[in-house]
Amino acid sequence: MTSKERKAEIVKEFGKNEQDTGSPAVQIALLSERIRELTEHLKVNPKDHHSRRGLFMLVGQRRGMLEYVKKNDINEYRALIQKLGIRK
Repeated sequence: MTSKERKAEIVKEFGKNEQDTGSPAVQIALLSERIRELTEHLKVNPKDHHSRRGLFMLVGQRRGMLEYVKKNDINEYRALIQKLGIRK
């Protein structure tokens, strides 16, 4: 589980201000952090299929948000995927 301090750091880095938790960039960054944590968990626990399903759902949710950002602001999309290191 992502700590409160880590979430605050992500919001500060990707948001417009400290209270900006709803913008797509912040939501995508928070999802990416949860995906990283679940990926590490599944490396240690390969038979945890319930968590694997949750990971797939998070990836799908992030993909949808990325499509939204791509449709509305291609420059923000490119900056976001480069900053998060999501795609090549």
